[in-house]
Amino acid sequence: MLKRVFVSPDPGRARLRFAARGVLGIGAAVVVCGLAGISLVGAVIGGLAALLALFTVTDATVRGQAVTTALLPVAGLPVLTAAAALHDLPVARDLTFLAVVGAGVYARRWGPRGHSLGVFAFMTFFVAQFLHATTGRLPEMFAAVLLSVATAAAVRFGLWCYERRRPGPAAPVPPGGGGFARITTRQAVQATAGAGFALVVGQLVSGERWYWAVGATWWVFVNTTSRGETLVRGFRRVLGTVVGIGLGFLVAFPLAGSVLPTAVLAAACVFGIFYTAAVSYTWMMLCVTLLAELLYGLLGVLTPGLLALRVAETGVGALGAVLAVLFLLPVTTHAVTDAWIQRALRCVHACTAEAAARLAGTEGADPAPRVAELEQLLGRVRLSVAPLVHPLNPMYGRKLRARQVLGLLDDCAREVRGLVAVAADPEASHDARLAAACWRVETAVEALTGGGDIPAHAGGPRAVEPALAHLHDLERALAELAAPLRAPSGSKLVGA
Repeated sequence: MLKRVFVSPDPGRARLRFAARGVLGIGAAVVVCGLAGISLVGAVIGGLAALLALFTVTDATVRGQAVTTALLPVAGLPVLTAAAALHDLPVARDLTFLAVVGAGVYARRWGPRGHSLGVFAFMTFFVAQFLHATTGRLPEMFAAVLLSVATAAAVRFGLWCYERRRPGPAAPVPPGGGGFARITTRQAVQATAGAGFALVVGQLVSGERWYWAVGATWWVFVNTTSRGETLVRGFRRVLGTVVGIGLGFLVAFPLAGSVLPTAVLAAACVFGIFYTAAVSYTWMMLCVTLLAELLYGLLGVLTPGLLALRVAETGVGALGAVLAVLFLLPVTTHAVTDAWIQRALRCVHACTAEAAARLAGTEGADPAPRVAELEQLLGRVRLSVAPLVHPLNPMYGRKLRARQVLGLLDDCAREVRGLVAVAADPEASHDARLAAACWRVETAVEALTGGGDIPAHAGGPRAVEPALAHLHDLERALAELAAPLRAPSGSKLVGA
């Protein structure tokens, strides 16, 4: 887990820039709220609004990102108003919260924008419970949300819009077309049922902090598609929370709400949330938990009992998600895994073709965005395959095959990154053998994804020219993928 976070490839330093801009944007939003005379409670909701504006908006174009960012208050402020108005009407409040959960998950069918607006709506209702918002606080909260989203937008689209220079890939949409629409409907039902379980049991555990359980159920469902993904994500959420709380005893309690050191550590936690999100959900949850502890310290309510309660409520929420995906309209793991692997393989070919075009001198050829897309797709493959390689999975044969597939896909990505690095060298020249090697890569990918015969990889000494060497090693990895992907025993992983 440590290796995956700190050694994981970061093409174009995309994760580093994403995290640094997140810290800058959220810090600026909190400062603007303070200068506007907004209270600490208002600054908390403002900081959260800025975090969501910078973290969840993943449209493919800068224009699309700007439109989604502008729509966030449109989705969030009515929900915030409802949460405050229903503060003293628990039955109506709870039913409304469950409706927001279902609608937020259902909105994923409309792509990245639907996902972002659904998350923002849910989190505004959640933070209203966190801050015990009433209608009397609404004007300040509205001001905090609007100021913070505007500040985050100014940082993202004005001060540091690195996407304009080199557009980053949009978050990959789960494959399936109409099938994906059915999956989102299933997940909306699952999430609502799981959140209902979490709400009822969470209130039995604590009448004051029950919303933690609902939040845990919600975040287990975010960015998952299959039953296995949800189970593993629930486990990782609990693990990250427990480790984060243990770290909080060493860090948050000694600070006792001191403003300056708390602000510094909170910024470090924000950086960690943004930087680790793409590679480790456990690490991200550790950072989220520690940030929550620091905020509770600032609000003067941090106690050991509160942290123990957070663990209990997180467990209840994760259990609600697990029960929902196991017994209510389950989506199998292998069907989703197959589709993600196929998309990753096609992206390998696209990266190779773009790099070859760059080496051939084609104007405008730029493989860098394709490489970033490949890294995102491989992250989705790892998430989807995680149930198969989990230590508790008793199916040793499938576990071994899944590990082979992951290892060989990582080999493919490494060779693609090397090829792209060579192509970036302005002195690199085109070799006629590159076209033949790229054609063989294309043929191998089409065979793997379409069920055809895999061409035998030509052996012999490794090529001396860097570009050819990377292409030959890529051919070898693709040829070796045929065995684990097409093993006859157990459920398939991809292809035939």
